[in-house]
Amino acid sequence: MLRTSILLCVAPLLWVCSSVEASVSYDDKSLIINGQRRILISGSIHYPRSTPQMWPDLIQKAKDGGLDVIQTYVFWNGHEPSPGEYNFEGRYDLVRFIKLVQQAGLYVHLRIGPFVCAEWNFGGFPVWLKYVHGISFRTDNEPFKAAMQKFTKKIVNMMKSEKLFEPQGGPIIMCQIENEYESVERQIGPPGKAYVKWAAEMAVGLGTGVPWIMCKQEDAPDSIIDTCNGYYCESFKPHNSHKPKMWTEAWTGWYTAFGGPVHYRPAEDLAFSIARFIQDKGSFVNYYMYHGGTNFGRTSSGLFITTSYDYDAPIDEYGLPRDPKWGHLRDLHKAIKLSEPALVSAYPMATSPGNNLEVRVFKSKTACAAFLANYDTKSSATISLQNVQYDLPPWSISILPDCKNAAFNTARINSQSSHTKIAPINGGVFSNWQSYKEETVSVDDSDTLEMDGLWEQINLTRDATDYLWYLTDVNIQPDEGFLKNGENPVLTVMSSGHALHVFINGQLSGTAYGALENPKLTYSGNVKLRSGINKISLLSITVGLPNVGLHFETWNTGVLGPVSLGNLNEGTRDLTKQRWSYKVGLRGEALNLHSLGGSSSVEWVEGSSLAKKQPTTWYKTTFSAPEGNDPLALDMNSMGKGQIWINGESIGRYWPGYIAQGNCRSCNYAGTYTERKCQTNCGEASQRWYHVPLSWLKPSGNLLVVFEEWGGDPSGISLGRRRTKFVCADIYEGQPTLTNWHMLASGKVNKLQQKAHLWCAPGQKISKIKFASYGLPGGTCGSFREGSCHARKSYDALERNCIGKELCSVSVAAEVFGGDPCPGSIKKLSVEAVCS
Repeated sequence: MLRTSILLCVAPLLWVCSSVEASVSYDDKSLIINGQRRILISGSIHYPRSTPQMWPDLIQKAKDGGLDVIQTYVFWNGHEPSPGEYNFEGRYDLVRFIKLVQQAGLYVHLRIGPFVCAEWNFGGFPVWLKYVHGISFRTDNEPFKAAMQKFTKKIVNMMKSEKLFEPQGGPIIMCQIENEYESVERQIGPPGKAYVKWAAEMAVGLGTGVPWIMCKQEDAPDSIIDTCNGYYCESFKPHNSHKPKMWTEAWTGWYTAFGGPVHYRPAEDLAFSIARFIQDKGSFVNYYMYHGGTNFGRTSSGLFITTSYDYDAPIDEYGLPRDPKWGHLRDLHKAIKLSEPALVSAYPMATSPGNNLEVRVFKSKTACAAFLANYDTKSSATISLQNVQYDLPPWSISILPDCKNAAFNTARINSQSSHTKIAPINGGVFSNWQSYKEETVSVDDSDTLEMDGLWEQINLTRDATDYLWYLTDVNIQPDEGFLKNGENPVLTVMSSGHALHVFINGQLSGTAYGALENPKLTYSGNVKLRSGINKISLLSITVGLPNVGLHFETWNTGVLGPVSLGNLNEGTRDLTKQRWSYKVGLRGEALNLHSLGGSSSVEWVEGSSLAKKQPTTWYKTTFSAPEGNDPLALDMNSMGKGQIWINGESIGRYWPGYIAQGNCRSCNYAGTYTERKCQTNCGEASQRWYHVPLSWLKPSGNLLVVFEEWGGDPSGISLGRRRTKFVCADIYEGQPTLTNWHMLASGKVNKLQQKAHLWCAPGQKISKIKFASYGLPGGTCGSFREGSCHARKSYDALERNCIGKELCSVSVAAEVFGGDPCPGSIKKLSVEAVCS
């Protein structure tokens, strides 16, 4: 292993440095790996959010997209579900994941945390930690620090034993301790500062041989690199001048919550933010997420996070490239890499040739690169550099890797766009459904726990289930006025849970649920009571535990009260402190109805007796796996809320009954992005389709089990295949690309030549050219339209070269389309091709 020197600079601008032997180091310009400064492009792929069978393809697509590094959190609650009992198998096989990254020739950034946030249940903390005596999370607390150090050391020693750190010849070049702690520290005060210092010393003392970072931590100790997270980080500067400028989370989109819209971030703006960061001395960028994946099982957090964690990432939830975002960023990465010799050897010189315009030039004795920026959100601009003029669209940056020829512009997309769809397979719907009605629990059940007052839910369930029954009896005297006048009493229940079913004498009386903005809920409704003893059964339901905030150990959920019964002769009766019984989980869970063995332990009904649109009902059916390797998904739009299993594996929670509310309108890429800017799915289910991993299926006899909480119709559930529906190209003639940049830079040509490239997914071919126009077409992919200038032979070359092929290319030039339809105008080619 080649050993190199770390540069510890006393005065970075004067380059007064001393040498310490190491293989990964840094200075103010960048990380230094084996003696070479590197501009590194990274992407987050969380191993538990996909299956091991998906990992090689995801990693390869990341490499093909121009990434150098794969970044992942380490998920404590997945690895240590019980104290001292560890799980590193299946989706939690961290070593296998890292070795696959290494085999692909990429580096790893390991974010141990062990707090991860990540919209992950309980922020990644195991629930048992909450019940350690005397514990206080994420502060200068000995029980917490002991547990945190033990797990961190466990992970580091595991990596060392497998020789996975870069000084050992492995791929791990950097680690992270803690996560976005600064806002918590401000609220905690001195104990928070002491905790940061301790965490840094503890981590560095583990002797990994690679740098450690803390993200969003301006007061990180000098042994730690502080980094930025956000939509934009160009103005961020590390708090010490000898540290590199690093961006650990460049948000590619935003998460989806049940009841909320689906967010997307235009590729042009994301590329603009990255180029803007790099031109201002940025040397490490990580996309959060590059592949978001799926919150399988009960791993999504209590922010009502959906099972899908797609995040509008360059690789979608199903493992398919999201074009044009994936391709546009790939081209950006190529332009950055071409500029790397100048970026790592010179500091930028900035000038402003006009309002909202900026030029940054990196020039050394051997290399030169320039970034030309137009920050105006509405108007195009022209910038002159070395007596050459460059046209820039609004809100864009052009990259000139040789200070002469533009290789890339963030607002001009040369890569194709693709639209995917999920289509039912052979009609799609399942047959032969069977149902089993979950039994309503009462205080008379022998396996209930009885106590005075209302108890917190997680204290009883330890988060082993979403469900806890709260049970009590109410005695109604025969002289109650409502028994005569018909004005039923009002039951009011205050809950810190996320959803609630109210049963009176075994019959569903009402349902309530919270929202992202306020997960707490209040149920208030008239209930039918009879003279004598009435049984009140409250089924409290969680949708994950919170993942952000102060003092995790103090968080509570469930029916905490008050609970009262109004409109009685006595007025309002407080039920909060009376005798309550508790039952953890469902009978179907105890019987493992979701498993191949447990599903036969009860008598199911089918045919005309099948329960439909009934709450708390289990459904099952069997099916054969479809042919092919296309990603699969379940359409759950006919259902309300519940959970899904296939062959005993939990796909996760579904909730299509929660309709998305938002502001879904047209979205222009130009201008500062926030998650409120670009939204879809308003008025529809927040999530309709649920990913079914191919590796979970057998050729035949697959068991699908659904537990429906609200009341849905399983006959509407279908299995669909996710495929490319159509692809588009939308390219101006003479537009700079990476291909023609190389030709220009080499002097082989003096005029830009452009080609439109189209390709369908493997197994599909171009079956039709739905639209083609060379001239001045308008619209966007999926809604192109002819403009005032249109070449009469626009379709001919495309149909001749592309029909029946998986991929094709056509030159964007007048002679290809029968001549110039409007001389003197800058023309473009817009194409939409159908994939079948």
